Amino acid sequence: MEHRLRLFHRISGITITAFVALHLFNHAMALVGAERHIATMAFLRQFYRHPVAETLLLVAVLNQVFTGIRLHRKSGTGKRMGWQALQHWSGLYLAFFFVIHLGAVLVGRTVLHLDTNFYFGVAGLNTFPFALFFVPYYALAVISFFAHIASIHARKMERTVWGLTPNTQAQGLLCSGIVFTVILLHGLTNGFMGVAIPAEYGALIGR
Repeated sequence: MEHRLRLFHRISGITITAFVALHLFNHAMALVGAERHIATMAFLRQFYRHPVAETLLLVAVLNQVFTGIRLHRKSGTGKRMGWQALQHWSGLYLAFFFVIHLGAVLVGRTVLHLDTNFYFGVAGLNTFPFALFFVPYYALAVISFFAHIASIHARKMERTVWGLTPNTQAQGLLCSGIVFTVILLHGLTNGFMGVAIPAEYGALIGR
């Protein structure tokens, strides 16, 4: 049973990783400007908002959360150290983030009838006091994504590449993720100066 859980967790993880990579690339376009971010999203939506692709992605996220929690329970409460602990805690945070983030997007689309584009995502990031929650909320999500991949790499990789051990490679992945997170937040907040939020998104920030 545990073998099947790990297999399903791995398959859904690969699916989600492909989407998240595209999603982060899309967010990185904010460094060029909101217009470029929205244009890139419009292009990518042709693929991931196709009913089949969207359904598969939703199933992958739900499966990832379910299997992750089951594996967490099966692993017991023994002491975890190093990369194992990082994989464990980053996975739990990602499960929390996926549920909240996916729920927010679905509510935005179906209840508030908003285009869940750049401005939907950054409204809280660029408004005080909401930013006190959303900055660490988003930052921890991106760092946890890289941390989860780095910890898996450290534990599964067996080869030294260009003189770098698997442990050093994983450390490089994690550090790159932290640097990327800072750069990403710089783009999503207009160089930490704040983004003007259109009136139609005012409901998200109490306006």
